[in-house]
Parts: sequence; C-alpha cells; structure tokens
Amino acid sequence: MAEINRAVKGTGDVLPSDSYKWQFVEGKMLETARLYGFNEIRIPVFEHTEVFRRSVGDTTDVVQKEMYTFDDKGGRSVTLRPEFTAGVIRSAIEKGLVNGALPVKAAYVGGCYRYEKPQAGRLREFHQFGLECYGTQSPVADAELICAAQSIFDRLGIKQLRLEINSIGCPTCRAEYHKALKEYFYGYKDELCETCNSRLEKNPMRILDCKSPVCSKIAQGAPKITDYLCDECKEHFASVQKYLDAAGVEYTVNPTIVRGLDYYTKTVFEFVTDFIGAQGTVCGGGRYDGLIEELGGKHLPSLGFAMGIERLLMLMDKQGIEIPKPSTCDLYVAVMGESASLKSFEIIKAVRSCGLIAESDIVGRGLRAQMKYADKIGAKFSMVLGENEIEQGKAVIKNMSSGEQTEIVLDNTFAEKFMVLQLADVDSFKL
Repeated sequence: MAEINRAVKGTGDVLPSDSYKWQFVEGKMLETARLYGFNEIRIPVFEHTEVFRRSVGDTTDVVQKEMYTFDDKGGRSVTLRPEFTAGVIRSAIEKGLVNGALPVKAAYVGGCYRYEKPQAGRLREFHQFGLECYGTQSPVADAELICAAQSIFDRLGIKQLRLEINSIGCPTCRAEYHKALKEYFYGYKDELCETCNSRLEKNPMRILDCKSPVCSKIAQGAPKITDYLCDECKEHFASVQKYLDAAGVEYTVNPTIVRGLDYYTKTVFEFVTDFIGAQGTVCGGGRYDGLIEELGGKHLPSLGFAMGIERLLMLMDKQGIEIPKPSTCDLYVAVMGESASLKSFEIIKAVRSCGLIAESDIVGRGLRAQMKYADKIGAKFSMVLGENEIEQGKAVIKNMSSGEQTEIVLDNTFAEKFMVLQLADVDSFKL
C-alpha cells in the first residue's frame, strides 16, 4: 500500500512552487521558435510501436532496451514516445503537411519516456523542447536551426556552452566509413564490451559513443568520419560552417559526435556544458534526410533538434540564473460573517475580471489567521470586510508593504478603483 504514496521510480513532480520556472522556460522557447517561423504542434503521447522501430532503428538501445511498449485492449502494440521526431513526422504525413507549402516548420514541447537507470539529468519520464524542419536540403537551414537553439540559450541567459558540430555523411559515404570502422574494431574484438561486439556488424558507429572506459579508449584511435565524406557532404558541411561564421556563432568541429538514432545524416550538433556533470549535453540535433520516406512519405530532406528541459533547469540553477517569479496575490479580502463572505465573493470576482489576482477565505479561518495567510502568500493589499463595512458601503484597503491605508467605496466600480489604487502611489491617490 505504501507504493500508492510514492511516484514511480524515474519520474518526478513539478510542484506549484516551481511550475513558474517551467512556464517561463517553455514560454521563452516557444517565443523564440516563432521568431524563426516555427509554430507549435501537439501529438499523442503514444504511437504504434512500428513508428519507432522504423524510425529509431532496431539496433539502437532505445528500441532494444528502453521503450515502454505494451499491447492495448485491442491487441495492438503501442509505445510511449521515447522521442518526438517520429511522431511529428507521422502527423505531418497523415495530415498532409508535407504536401503543402515547404518547408514545414514545427515546434514541440512535452514528455518522453525511456526505461533507463535514473540519475541526475536523466529520468524515465523527461521533457523535451524541439524544432522540426521538413522540405529543405540547404545548409542554410542547418545553420538557421543551430542559431535558433543558440538564441534560446541567449534569451535564457545561459553562458559557457560549447557548440560542437560534425557531419556523419550520407548513406553512400557512410557505407565506406562503416567498412573502415569494422576493420579497425575487429582488431580489438576481444577487448570490446558485449554491447559493442553486438554493434560491430549492424552499426559500428555506435561503438564510438560507448561509455565504457575500455571501449572509449579504443575508439580514440578509430578512423574519423570527416576523412570519408563524399564531395557533396564535404561541400554541405563547409557551407554550414560558412553560415555559422557569418552569424558570429562560435563552434568546434568534433569528428567523434555520432547519433544513437539511425535516421541521422550529414550535419549533427550538440550544445555541451561542464556545469551538470556527466549529463552535459543539453541540446542535440542534426539532419535526417531519409526519415520521412522511411515512414511512408515522399522523400523530403529534413532536420531538427531536441533539448532537455530538466537539464536546462539544472544548468540555469547551477549558473545562478534567476527566473522571474509570478505575480503574487493583488488583493486578499478577510471576511467576518456569512454576509461579508458573500459580498467578498462578489468583489473578488469583479477584481479577477480586471486581470488581477484576488483571494478570500474559503476554509473558515478566523480573522487573525486570515491575515497571517494573506501575509504568507505575499498579498500586496488586504481588506477586512464585516457587517460594519457592508452597512456603511465602505472599507479600508491596506498596502501590506508600506502599511498605508485607503478608504474605498464598495459599489459596482470597486474593481476599477482598486485597479487604479494598486498601480498608483497610495499617498497621492484620491477617490
């Protein structure tokens, strides 16, 4: 029975005292997205399992070990989304977005689900923001996408991020690279971990991303993908760098960046920090030109990125970035008696209709307890309402920080008068 009072392992709650941080960050993300022409898309939290098998790839850890997959009551295999890209593309194909004006630009924000060992910055339910762009092979789009991510970090005040970029080529030049990797890693077959040995035939690039100290050391001497790029991929990568240079975006070329998801081609990039330990990648993305076709649509070169919101909030906290707190209660009405409670209900509804935050007692506290509560929630103004105030048609509003008091008439213009009062200097205010 104790389990019903505990969150499932690897999940977390966002409490009312912290939700404003999430709202602020997500708001800045979506605002920035709109500046770059991206509008929000919302998709289901689960898809047919085949959507992820075909897109993410059967050889990846995500499909083999981490997906939350189950049969629904109709016997259909469905999976909680481990990432957004496949689901957004499924929607774009199904709803005909890819048949309209190109490029298609979409932004998303929401939860993803992977069965992993929970640790700081890595949960089983985690939240991502991302951008997707379908229908362009231009390197300008790659640079623009990277600039959009950089703009989000700038608007949030985040510093000391490293942008690392690479090209992992197209299927043609990557095939040659795979041959070179297999030849190299076969020389260390007895030293590689069990997982990397299983990757050797199907997806040798994944060995470059292994976290095992032994495999990592072996991988340091492996051939570099940048030495195997075809002329087209070389030219594309050079153009991306040219546009980043023109935008004044600093970056380093890191030939060891690979992707755990099979659908990536050409440009890949990461924004990395040293502030949050091992989980230092806060944004990753790149190009996936064949994915829409793989999921049943027409061939449309595409690209996108995703950033983890939990990691971003951790980073902002580590860097001491203050997130503005939301407005507190503008007016708290303390009541004495049933008729005062009824009048207060009328008053606070009118105040709220003016866009101000108003509260009154709804738990039956005494007057002293009500005033303590008003102070605790940070009410800017308070007003005591009892039989005398109702009979006289007047009450006194108190500025909780200065102690200044102002008498105000309890008529149908109360809300407008209070709105002026809370914006004006109490000493100069005249009814």
